[in-house]
Amino acid sequence: MDSHSPTTNTQNPSERPTKAIILLTFFSALGGFLFGYDTGVVSGAMLLLRRDFQLTNLWQEIIVSITIVSAWGSSLIGGVLADRLGRKRVILGSSFVFTLGAIVLGLAPNKETLLAGRFIVGLGIGSSSMCVPVYLSEVAPLSIRGRLTVTNTLFITGGQFIASVICGLFGGMDQGWRWMLGIGALPSMVQLVAFFFAPESPRWLSLHGRYSILYIIFLYKNAFVISDVIKLLLLLLFLLKTDIAAIFQTHPVRRALILGCLLQLFQQISGINTVMYYSASIIAMAGIDNDQTAIWLAAVTSFFNFSFTFVGLWLVERLGRRLLTLGSLFGVTLALLTLGLSFQLTYNNSHSVTSFVQGDICSQFKTCSHCTENPECGFCFGRNNSSLNTYCLQANHSLYNEDSITGPCVNPEESGSVFAYNWCPSGYSWISILGLCLYLCFFAPGMGPMPWSVNSEIYPNWARARCTSYATSVNWGANLIVSLTFLTLTEAITKQGTFYLYTGFALSGFIIFFLILPETKGVHLENVESLFQKPLLRSTPWKTGSREELTRKESYGTLPTVQ
Repeated sequence: MDSHSPTTNTQNPSERPTKAIILLTFFSALGGFLFGYDTGVVSGAMLLLRRDFQLTNLWQEIIVSITIVSAWGSSLIGGVLADRLGRKRVILGSSFVFTLGAIVLGLAPNKETLLAGRFIVGLGIGSSSMCVPVYLSEVAPLSIRGRLTVTNTLFITGGQFIASVICGLFGGMDQGWRWMLGIGALPSMVQLVAFFFAPESPRWLSLHGRYSILYIIFLYKNAFVISDVIKLLLLLLFLLKTDIAAIFQTHPVRRALILGCLLQLFQQISGINTVMYYSASIIAMAGIDNDQTAIWLAAVTSFFNFSFTFVGLWLVERLGRRLLTLGSLFGVTLALLTLGLSFQLTYNNSHSVTSFVQGDICSQFKTCSHCTENPECGFCFGRNNSSLNTYCLQANHSLYNEDSITGPCVNPEESGSVFAYNWCPSGYSWISILGLCLYLCFFAPGMGPMPWSVNSEIYPNWARARCTSYATSVNWGANLIVSLTFLTLTEAITKQGTFYLYTGFALSGFIIFFLILPETKGVHLENVESLFQKPLLRSTPWKTGSREELTRKESYGTLPTVQ
């Protein structure tokens, strides 16, 4: 074999992990399941919570966003704790905190307690979301490292799918939201108990001089090639404790951190958690008028997200991280464009308003689209194509906009009418649902797992936990902004305009990562420095580099002196 062939060619993607690694991966990735479950359950639960606690729109936004705020904070703190206390203790702590939060949510007697429970759950999710990928990358054998880190994302999407099914099952029950939110305590308790028996990351142990070389080899005897462990530990003997100054003064680390933060940023601003948090709402906006139907259709789209994550699991060690990311972003761009076009078609072919109620503030609007763009108004029409005239009427906010203040939709059931608030009846609903499914089919194999996988690989040992926590905090911060602004954007620039905006973000991400994203498949964690030493635009990121570049040991693995 030519000496300049890429290292990745020597890897065997079919290599099987040991039973010990499978168990470690499963119990670690339960943290990802909790992350996904919380993301998926809030959409369905909120339909019930707003009635039981009479939540205003502001309270609904606060309850959704408070978890993201606390997760953002704990993801930053989690990096420091993971360095000082170890990866295992942080994961244990996060599962305990999530369990506590889920119990509080399930038993909440009022909206203030509900808010406190959501805050507690966020603390557990944030620290876990940054620490689990780091832990998995540090215990995984090189040839299957990508597959194991993608497994965490598989559990995230699995959690979202299970949450959507739970919402469908309990959505018709009185106070069914208690079951939806409280059930999350079960997997977190399983992780809490199981992780007491899990070993600490070998790289963290050796970095802190906690155990001898022989102990670590014994602990991970089937997970590593022993020569690799010895070389790793010899390198780590020279490592010192890290700080922020050292990270930003080390050029390859700084570039890696910028890349990691950009990956997490574009994961969010390409709209994924808009789709996950508001999938039922998007389906309703597309013209599905039954809440239960919208919840079950959201479950179908969530299943696409879960099932196509297996594609990423299968391809990550075959195609590599770079091709998966670029292919995913290209497909996401097309899917978002499809969503935008579906709402554009609905807008352009909107039903006309044929009748008016004297004195109603909404009588000025002439079409359904113009009517429902105004948060004070809704469109009233006959059920099952009845001969009832169509109206634009003022919504009754005290009854959660389910009927109007005046006109035939004051009591829709009796009049045989439907009051459409924030949506219009449309023959193009199927295009919106198709767009959602396409989006998740393209997102799940690439932009879902790759930001987490690449972030767990591109930093040196001394900076990995800190840098991962900084990038994770960018993810949660962008998540918060996107989630808080989605409904506002749909009002300000229309639904189709919002998806066109996300389309632009996804296309920008494709261009940026085509230029700067290197391939990390088959590169040892201790040898990634060569990928970030070349000038940005003169590098060839689609290549992994020669064997000499990837195996040489230079300054990247050691901490520079800080003046």
